[in-house]
Amino acid sequence: MPLKTNNLKYTINTKHVLTLCLAFLIVGFTTAQEVIEDEVKAVTKKVDSVVALNAKKVDGVAAVVGDFIVLESDIQKEKDQIKASGGSVDGIEDCELFGLMLERKLYAHHAIQDSVPVSDAEVRKNVDYQIQQFLQQTNGSMERLLEFYNKDDEKSFRDEMFEINKSNLLAQRMQAKIVEEIEITPEEVRAFFNKIPEDQRPTFGTELKVAQIVAEPQVSEEEKQKIIDRLKQFKADIIERGASFRSKAVLYSQDPGSASKGGKYTLNKKQPRMVKEFRQVAFALQEGEVSEPFKTDFGYHIITLEKIRGYEYDVAHILLTPKVSSEAVKEAKERLEKVRERIVAGDISFADAAREVSDEKETRGDGGQLINPTTQDYNFELTRMDPELYAQIQNLKDNEVSLVLREEDRTGGQKFKLLTVTDRIDEHEADYARDYLKIKDLALEEKKIRAIEKWQEEKILDTYIKISKEHRACEFSGNWLKI
Repeated sequence: MPLKTNNLKYTINTKHVLTLCLAFLIVGFTTAQEVIEDEVKAVTKKVDSVVALNAKKVDGVAAVVGDFIVLESDIQKEKDQIKASGGSVDGIEDCELFGLMLERKLYAHHAIQDSVPVSDAEVRKNVDYQIQQFLQQTNGSMERLLEFYNKDDEKSFRDEMFEINKSNLLAQRMQAKIVEEIEITPEEVRAFFNKIPEDQRPTFGTELKVAQIVAEPQVSEEEKQKIIDRLKQFKADIIERGASFRSKAVLYSQDPGSASKGGKYTLNKKQPRMVKEFRQVAFALQEGEVSEPFKTDFGYHIITLEKIRGYEYDVAHILLTPKVSSEAVKEAKERLEKVRERIVAGDISFADAAREVSDEKETRGDGGQLINPTTQDYNFELTRMDPELYAQIQNLKDNEVSLVLREEDRTGGQKFKLLTVTDRIDEHEADYARDYLKIKDLALEEKKIRAIEKWQEEKILDTYIKISKEHRACEFSGNWLKI
């Protein structure tokens, strides 16, 4: 019988949770509140927190928050951004969206005041990624994208996207700074749980524990050496004959994410991005040096370090992936079929078989038990389970062993696996002892929300803010009108 899914029935302060989530995802002192008149003229300088802005109207100034201005057109642009990113604005009123924009400007303003770091290189990366996502909606047409955003050229569009992204990143970092040291005690968790009325306590959906045994077709030693020798030849061509590393990457690299760009990536020592082995080699190089071939889960690489800029390293790499023979694929599948026969016959337990034959080192020692990447425990809630994993186990009974399943990993390589459901907890009302970790997460989230609210209330009073009279009728969740 297919497994049923159930949604969590209890939410904490839904409006504030929505506010917090949108603020994170989209990627002077005065107590008097002023109204921006209709005839305000064009903006000529940034607002100082202490000195009132002598602002001028461009397309209509909706608000001023510290050093930031919100234009009337920004509200529609915000909607367009959400939709272009795959989100929905259904049910979100303009006033609610405007209030979220005010919050982000408040966070961004104080991030600057507190010297919260956001590098231009990081912002540009975000802009590049977003534009690539937007281009997918226009079939790769920059002209249609510029028309949609009413921009004359790509540069002006990128400049505007840069400012939006920088403001949003500043806001995110400021929010993270506000809550970074917040912790919660067991006493606070218990108090949080006890204050929830019994008829409003959360209902947690069905949870499963899942184990797997993996068989990966093995690459022959001859094929590995062939790849290593080819990379060594590339290195010799580059160093001894002056060949271009970038050209080699364009022609031969099998990394779809960087080959067209000459294999280029920018790494940041403070923000790990690539796999550990890749970073270790890259950070050990001198400028202009080319590495020896080395292996990661993606295949074999050589790297050259082009330039060091503080914590940022501009590198280029060439990736070659060894080919797996059809014989090796057949052997892996047959090996797993024999293991399944032994388990079904009762000759060996699933856990012992995993320890004995599984090629997946991350799960082998735990008898094949999968770890939930979100919670870092063994439990998978059905409503949040990876759709592919759910499809593979939805018809399994407890301790039943699946047929041999074939799938491709992140590198495009084939592998085979067996799955089983080792434990099941049916949908149930929250129990303090059994569900302590989940309740703790809810309590901690509420505490962070309260800290954000308190910070916001204080900073609104301490920041120069002007709301145009057209928007003063909005019912804000915060005291933006300073009444």
